Amino acid sequence: MPTPYGNRGGLAFGAEELRVLRRALALALHPSPASDTDVRDCLRLAESVDEAARESARMRAFLFADLDRYRAALPGTLTGYLSLLQDALAAGHQPGADDLAALRALRGNPTAAALLERCRALAEQGVRDRLEARHRRRVPASRSHLLALPGGLSGAERQPARPAPGTPPKPMPTPAEVFPPKRRPVQPAAPPQQLAAG
Repeated sequence: MPTPYGNRGGLAFGAEELRVLRRALALALHPSPASDTDVRDCLRLAESVDEAARESARMRAFLFADLDRYRAALPGTLTGYLSLLQDALAAGHQPGADDLAALRALRGNPTAAALLERCRALAEQGVRDRLEARHRRRVPASRSHLLALPGGLSGAERQPARPAPGTPPKPMPTPAEVFPPKRRPVQPAAPPQQLAAG
């Protein structure tokens, strides 16, 4: 069963819209005063692009809803489901556990078997991307960036050097070495006694 979504994936510009787009790009690359006509044309083009984006989002929502309905009605909707799934993948659908389970049940069909491999790869990549994104949110920015600042210390300077394997440990200092006894002040020598003149 053919689906109505196969030719809705792109945004097509007419000749007039392309002319406005080229003018807008020229103004962006070589800034110069824009005429009132250029401004109005660019605003109309922006509105058209926004409407096309909204329409594309609506079409994707319909497509994904149809995919769910066809999957729920398997195996009687095999041809329609496989066609819808291909359209959905082209529109950015991330295959989930339901799609993988359905395709595993249908893998006697060559198209379903090929889609199963494709969906497995996409699902695994999606899991990896989510894990990496979660890891980036949890791990703070690397402190190594501080080493570029004047006065920054390298890792070797910040960490004490480890002894080589097999090196005997240094002996613990004794309390006398850590806290040496205070020296008593030296008494000044008594002045020499003068002999009485005789």
